[in-house]
Amino acid sequence: MSQTTFEFLITTSKGLDGLLLEEIAEICPDVALKSKPGQVLFSGHLDDAYRVCIWSRLANRVLVKLAEGEVNSADDVYKVADQANWPTHFSVTDTFMVDFTGTNQSINNTQFGGLKVKDAIVDQFSTFFDERPSVSKISPSIRVQARMWRSILGIYIDLTGQSLHQRHYRAKTGIAPVKEHLASAMLIRSCWCKNTHAPLIDPMCGSGTVAIEAAMIAANIAPGLKRQSWGFEAWKQHDKSTWDQLIHESEQASRSHDGVIWANDIERSIIAVAKENAAAAGVSNLIKFSQQDACTLPSLNLPSGYIVSNPPYGERLSETTQLIPVFQKWGTWLKQEFKTWHLSLLTSDRNLLREMKLAAKKEYKLMNGKLECSLVNFELDEKNCQVRENKTVNNDFANRISKNLVKTKKWLKTQNTNCYRIYDADLPEYNVAVDRYGDYLVVQEYSAPKDVPEQKAKKRLQDVMMSLPQATGVAANKIILKVREQQKGKNQYQKVSQRKETIEVFENGAKFQVNLYDYLDTGLFLDHRVTRQLVQKKSKVKDVLNLFAYTGSVSVHAALGGAKSVTTVDMSNTYIDWAKENFKLNKLTGAYEFIQADCLTWLSRHNGKYDLMFIDPPSFSNSKRMEGTWDVQRDHVALITDALTCLNHGGEILFSNNLRQFKLDQAALNSLGLKIRDISKETLPEDFQRNPKIHHCWSLVKH
Repeated sequence: MSQTTFEFLITTSKGLDGLLLEEIAEICPDVALKSKPGQVLFSGHLDDAYRVCIWSRLANRVLVKLAEGEVNSADDVYKVADQANWPTHFSVTDTFMVDFTGTNQSINNTQFGGLKVKDAIVDQFSTFFDERPSVSKISPSIRVQARMWRSILGIYIDLTGQSLHQRHYRAKTGIAPVKEHLASAMLIRSCWCKNTHAPLIDPMCGSGTVAIEAAMIAANIAPGLKRQSWGFEAWKQHDKSTWDQLIHESEQASRSHDGVIWANDIERSIIAVAKENAAAAGVSNLIKFSQQDACTLPSLNLPSGYIVSNPPYGERLSETTQLIPVFQKWGTWLKQEFKTWHLSLLTSDRNLLREMKLAAKKEYKLMNGKLECSLVNFELDEKNCQVRENKTVNNDFANRISKNLVKTKKWLKTQNTNCYRIYDADLPEYNVAVDRYGDYLVVQEYSAPKDVPEQKAKKRLQDVMMSLPQATGVAANKIILKVREQQKGKNQYQKVSQRKETIEVFENGAKFQVNLYDYLDTGLFLDHRVTRQLVQKKSKVKDVLNLFAYTGSVSVHAALGGAKSVTTVDMSNTYIDWAKENFKLNKLTGAYEFIQADCLTWLSRHNGKYDLMFIDPPSFSNSKRMEGTWDVQRDHVALITDALTCLNHGGEILFSNNLRQFKLDQAALNSLGLKIRDISKETLPEDFQRNPKIHHCWSLVKH
């Protein structure tokens, strides 16, 4: 066994270095250890590093130092890398790559730093052998790490290859999986590892990582045994006989385990994934699997044990809001069913855990990849198991919503719709619009003013999302949040989701499909409710053109109003298909034409005749499908001029747009022989009175 002394650097995720120090002290009891954030360092022999590779459940990489020096210029990087005798570490026929981490004042670009290290390495080989090794970023034989810390640069060879957290049993994962080494840290921090015969339950197990790591700990299975390749295999100083001996010893070290390790998830498909992963890890016989809602999972009269889990969290605030009642219900259930148990939960949203109404015993900051997380320990003791009522939300926003709903209820008696606005930035600090679509709410957040700090804006939005279920009676999972910013061109129709879910709503005798998730707009502009009624009244026995038709809601009202024909034109195939579906929903058949085309080009070349036109163009567009750009202020006269060639004598154009600063060029339109009437106020619905500039609308009649 080689007795050469090396300097090793072991890396892990931030927040785990203290645990890693304790773990390596057990694995290598004869070495002196030092720790830095995310690192443990020691001098030792190769067998020490090999043991860490095989047995560490917390480490990411094991690095062996080859050189170190001060860097004040680019040339210094080359000089430090050149200190190592590279041909004694790998062959010219091996491939290699350089990872460079950290910067300082002289080296502020890691790619450039890596290039200087690479140059030093290949130059040495060229000098000695007249040939150079190749660089490969895919499965290199040797991985070199250059790590800059302030002015000191260390050059290392990575003995692990892939990160040690990859145990090679996870063929599939669930949503937001916890990394394997972090799952081990959760188990250690929960204190279950000191008593592995106590029951362990992960009630929201996802792909099973926590339960699998627990089974490997309980059975003393070395986490490095499944790995097929290592970073040291091409390293010339690798001691294969020592390695083989340590692997053999590790294989003999496993033991039996008869304690309860239980993995549960609500999704059957996810449990199937967890079972596959457990089988790949060789521990499926040590884990009990079940498929059930965690909020009703029984304790089965097990003795007090440990619940360790990485429960779901919302990537978006709307998703987080939907989880609030889940955590409230789960907290109540745990107090009832799991008294005297220990509870350890990992979360990236500490506020969600507060909904469980439990006092934390200990809290740790951890990183799951790039995600900042907290591991929170609770004791389900007598005091913590007192059930506390969830407080009624009481803030200015909730109070305003309640007042608005009283007014809306009176106004709705005169309406025939289940789609309307209940709040429109009434309070400047709560800068959102809230629209009701049947049993759903859509919350649109306007961009916060620049003088409002991001955290403050986020807190206010959280107040909104938490207040709405109680204030309106709408379930949290039916409240959808969207962030609305100034949209231009094709971005106004940009997808924000891929759910493809629609619901049916009604308005003044018409039915419409709306999609509340996938786009910023839902498929029905609520501010045009009165305008659509106006079109319906004016359409009887008329030929109607709906230009820039979107999902054809105006066309539906025209058809229901008895139009002789309705022509619906939009540039988007998606919206033309949607318009057709709206016609089917209303059982409309007849002289109805749907045309997918650039509206401007189509109109300039069209020679059909119409009695009534509805034209509602975007403020701006630079879509690739158009022949040029469109600006409603610049181009509206040209558009209306083209429209007039298709308008019958005595015909009418209802022209609308939503550019707040828009000015109609009345002089130019008067010269075209048009009688102009501003109908913006009379087409503004009751629920949009706070925002009179949400659209402009004119009646243009051809003399």
